[in-house]
Amino acid sequence: MTQFTELGLAEPICRAVAAEGYDHPTPIQSQAIPHILSGADLLGIAQTGTGKTAAFALPVLHRLSLVRKKAGPKGVRALVLTPTRELAIQVSDCFATYGRHLGLRRATIFGGVGMQPQIKALAAGIDVLVATPGRLLDLAGRDCLRLDTVEVLVLDEADRMLDMGFIHDVRKVVAMVPKQRQTLFLSATMATPVAELASTMLHQPKRVEVTPQATTVERIRQSVLFVSREDKRQLLVDVLSDKSVGRAIVFSRTKHGANRLAEQLQKSGVTAEAIHGNKSQGARQRALADFQAGRIRALVATDIAARGIDVDGITHVINFELPNEPESYVHRIGRTARAGAEGCALSFCELEELAYLKAIEKAIRQPVPVDDSHPYHAEDIARRSSHGPVPKPPKRGGGGNGGNGNAHNGNRPPRQGGEGAARPAAQKSPSAPAGEGRHAARPQRSRRPRPKAA
Repeated sequence: MTQFTELGLAEPICRAVAAEGYDHPTPIQSQAIPHILSGADLLGIAQTGTGKTAAFALPVLHRLSLVRKKAGPKGVRALVLTPTRELAIQVSDCFATYGRHLGLRRATIFGGVGMQPQIKALAAGIDVLVATPGRLLDLAGRDCLRLDTVEVLVLDEADRMLDMGFIHDVRKVVAMVPKQRQTLFLSATMATPVAELASTMLHQPKRVEVTPQATTVERIRQSVLFVSREDKRQLLVDVLSDKSVGRAIVFSRTKHGANRLAEQLQKSGVTAEAIHGNKSQGARQRALADFQAGRIRALVATDIAARGIDVDGITHVINFELPNEPESYVHRIGRTARAGAEGCALSFCELEELAYLKAIEKAIRQPVPVDDSHPYHAEDIARRSSHGPVPKPPKRGGGGNGGNGNAHNGNRPPRQGGEGAARPAAQKSPSAPAGEGRHAARPQRSRRPRPKAA
């Protein structure tokens, strides 16, 4: 098995990686790093959670460390574009962690915060700049930075960049950097618009495509819970009262809805915070830090705010409201089941959301198992769904993880519906012992360490 020390990376980088407890690279890292070290352009196709950030950060750091030169005032040597501010911060942290012994200058710029600190950071020149496209172009237009010194250009999560409408901004940035450069293009998917953009940016690229042993959807134990609109909030509180739910992201379609959900959870004794575009950058970072540190159990998020969130130990994703775009469902539930682990995705479906559920099942090419064991099961909605009568997944034999426990303990209305409800698997975590609660997971058998930011 390949080790990081065998990839040709500089000793200070290998030392930093080892200090984080990692010896063996993930597949995307072992395949991509040699190509990048050779100076070739790269087209990398890999899902989030596979270690792809370190796959480009480590060799970029190596390249910058080999030739000690200054970018010059307002100049940039390596530029990484990301679609969201949260992802920009995480990528920048990855460069800081693995470049800690190199003495390189690093900066992160994004919108929603004041410009002056960012302008000051750029003034003397930067080795690694991680940026969102809008703020980058704004500062370039104000003559606060130069892009004609860029040696390496990285486009991270290109598919999401296009989904969020940044294609014109990306093209503007590409036109401002030198033609003689190394370009690294990372994407989870390769739809036609993404492939067309890649063809205009890359020169004879090496293609690295990592197909996980199981797709994200296959690794996640999914369930749909049919419920009337008026019972949704109480059902959420009921689910989160289960101790097997160690750390959860709850998705709302709107910013206002996210705020209301977080407030209700707090009043019900569940530690929760909302994160969305109307929150200040400081508030968003504090909420994310509290979630990562385990000070809050539930992060209530909108789709845009959750893009790029990579937090270890997320046991559950709860779709309080189904997305109206089926692709968003896959992105949402991908916040759990990272790096080969298992996870749970629970989707609440009211009458008006049946069409969304049908579109999701068509997109993932499989029906979502129905959990009718909760006390708020709406049989009339279930019968009107594309499922017809509520499907019953095969019962497991006794003695397995989860036993005969039930997530909805305590005083509650009588259980409606039949037996054999879907049992989502959850990831083992300090707050979710194996076998505890109806949503408890099978223990993780093995896990190869990977660099944190991915």
